[in-house]
Amino acid sequence: MRSLTLEIALTHLLTKRKQTIVAMLGVTFGISMFLVMISFMTGVNDFTKNLAMEEAPDIRIYNPLEIEKNTIIAKAAPDTTGNLYVVHHQRPKNVVPKLRNAIMLAQSLEAMPEVKGVAPQVATQVFFNNGPIRITGSLLGIDVKRQGELFTLARKMDAGQLIDLLGINDGVILGYGLANKMNVSIGDRLSITTSEGSILMLRVVGIFSYGLADFDNARAYATLATVQKVMQRDPSFITDLHIKMYNNAQAKAMAETISKRFGVHAEDWSTANAPLLAGESIRFAMTGIISFTLLLVAGFGIYNIMNMNIINKLKDIAILKATGFESRQIVGIFLWQSAIIGVLGGTIGLLLGYGFCVALSHTPFPGGSVVRIATMPVNFNPQHYIMGFSFGVITTILAGLFPSLKAAKVDPVQIIRG
Repeated sequence: MRSLTLEIALTHLLTKRKQTIVAMLGVTFGISMFLVMISFMTGVNDFTKNLAMEEAPDIRIYNPLEIEKNTIIAKAAPDTTGNLYVVHHQRPKNVVPKLRNAIMLAQSLEAMPEVKGVAPQVATQVFFNNGPIRITGSLLGIDVKRQGELFTLARKMDAGQLIDLLGINDGVILGYGLANKMNVSIGDRLSITTSEGSILMLRVVGIFSYGLADFDNARAYATLATVQKVMQRDPSFITDLHIKMYNNAQAKAMAETISKRFGVHAEDWSTANAPLLAGESIRFAMTGIISFTLLLVAGFGIYNIMNMNIINKLKDIAILKATGFESRQIVGIFLWQSAIIGVLGGTIGLLLGYGFCVALSHTPFPGGSVVRIATMPVNFNPQHYIMGFSFGVITTILAGLFPSLKAAKVDPVQIIRG
């Protein structure tokens, strides 16, 4: 009997080719647009997250800027209960950015099994000078070997190599945008000026590009010794410790452990990148809503087509029931139709969606000077294709279920008499 219900379902589909094709196209375009939307949006999310995380530490240890909340008057008063002291234009404390015992702290941290490595850093704001050009930016002193092992700077070099910093005194590598603004290339010299007025001549030994304007337009790297010299500090002067872990999902708990154990300020990557993660969640939610709406609209279209098909087939249904077909067999006929439409439309939708995604992945990305990326970021995640196909087929079957239940309740006597 199952083969008979399938045969009748195929007959109905073939006799109403236009309705069948329209229903299949609804599933096809619903799934294909779902794949394009979710693949592109998750691709953008992955690109921005990876871009931010490639050079970002899992945990950063530094001295934050703080404002002294307790005034001198409040401290001197024997009893402050019920008293209110208001100080206008309170100045921040003169916080020394140097980390105490930074080298010993780094060695202790690297001994932890969860820690992959620790890279010390000296960071300062400077002016980059080349003739009349003067640009504000940041100069970062790094341990070249540790930076190359733990981060991706060595792979982001457009010209020169990271290791070239060790081959020359007072060398510097500049961001792509900064080098263009300064109109310098490898071998050229430029001067930097600190906020304290110190000046040092540096030679450009490399140019890097992360593809993000915030990095490429205002950042430069030199050795620890070079930055310590321009800041007129001793070799023990370290402002930051950047920690990479084997599993960055443990970063938040590890940061709390480090803060309690060593009495330092440790900030994990999720806290530092909270706006980025919030934006990623919002984009993912919007993508899910739009994608779900596309498939739902396709399901309603199929429901309308199946409903009209049942109305047109009322006499056929009455004859089938009069000849001995049971209600569940009538339901089976129309569920077969829905399943066939869903599977065929879903399969074509997968192929069409994949084709659209491939074409999109080869489309140039108009990032301009803000983001340097060759083509549109597209995520070819197999789970998206499984989810789209499954949801499309299930939606189609449900869209056919309710009209089929209606068809099963048809009274053949009334239809034949009518």
